[in-house]
Amino acid sequence: MRRSLICSKWLLPGATLALGAGLGSCLTYYSLGGSAAPEVLRRVPVIPVPQVSAASSSSLEMTPYQSTGIMKYGFPGLAHLKSRESYVLSYDPRNRTAHWVIEQLSTERLSGLADRKVSEFREDDSVHVYHRAGNDDYRGSGFDRGHLAAAANHKWSQKAMDDTFYLSNVAPQNPHLNQNAWNNLEKLCRSLTKQHKNVFVCTGPLYLPRKESDGKTYVKYQVLGRNNVAVPTHFFKVVILEKHNGEVELRPYVMPNIPMDEKIPLERFLVPIESIERASGLLFVPNIMKRTNSLRAITAGSK
Repeated sequence: MRRSLICSKWLLPGATLALGAGLGSCLTYYSLGGSAAPEVLRRVPVIPVPQVSAASSSSLEMTPYQSTGIMKYGFPGLAHLKSRESYVLSYDPRNRTAHWVIEQLSTERLSGLADRKVSEFREDDSVHVYHRAGNDDYRGSGFDRGHLAAAANHKWSQKAMDDTFYLSNVAPQNPHLNQNAWNNLEKLCRSLTKQHKNVFVCTGPLYLPRKESDGKTYVKYQVLGRNNVAVPTHFFKVVILEKHNGEVELRPYVMPNIPMDEKIPLERFLVPIESIERASGLLFVPNIMKRTNSLRAITAGSK
C-alpha cells in the first residue's frame, strides 16, 4: 500500500475538517490491486442489497435498469429508500433532505429532449407531511435548492428530469457554491462517461463538527423555514468509475457549503474515502470489494 499525504486549505476555512478520528484535513492516496485487499476491509460489515416487500410502506420497486445498474455495488445505507425514474435515494426525515442519492450516468442518458425549464421544484408527497420540506422553507433564505442528483444528468427523459426536482433530492446550498465549484464537479462527472464503461455517482450532505473558541467541538448547522430543513455544513460526492479493462476507480470529493471560486481545481476537494465513510456513517469500499479485486482510490496528489 502506497501513501502520500497532502493537506488541503479549501475544505473548511479557519478550522480543521473533522472527517474522522485523527484524519483532519489531510488527504491520502492508496491503491488496491490483485486479490490482496487490506485485512481491515475484510472485517468491515457490508451493507446488503435490500429485499423489501412491494406492499410495505417503505417498499422499493426497482425498474430493470436500476436493478442491473444502480444496485450493482449495493447501497451505502438502507433507511427510507425511494426509487425514482433517474435515481435511488435514502431519505432523512429528521433533516428533511436525503442521506444519499445514487445515480448511474451514461452518454445516452446525458442527451435527449428533456427541458428543465418545464420542471418545477415540488414537495415529495411520498414523505409524511411532518417530515418533508416545502418550497416556502427555501423562499428568502439565501440558499439555492441544490440538486443532489443533478437535473442535467438525465436529459434522456422528461419524467427522469422532473423526478430530480422533488425536494427530497434537494438540500440547501450556498448559491456561490452551487453555481460555481459544485457545478464544475457535476460537469466533470458527466464528462467521465466519455472514457469509462460505467459511471456511478453517490451524493449527499454532511454535518461536520468544528472546534470553537471554548476549545470544545460542536456540530452546528442552520435550519430553514417552519419545517426546519437542515443546512449541511458540507457535501460529498463519491464517483465510482468502471474502466473497460475491468478496473474500478473511486474518486471521493467533499466541498464546504460556503462560497467557492469556480477556478479552484477540483482536485483540491478530493479526500480519502474512509473520511466520508466515517463522517457520514455510510460504507462504500466493502460493497465495491465484493464485486472486484481491482480497486484504485484517487485522492489529492495521486497520479
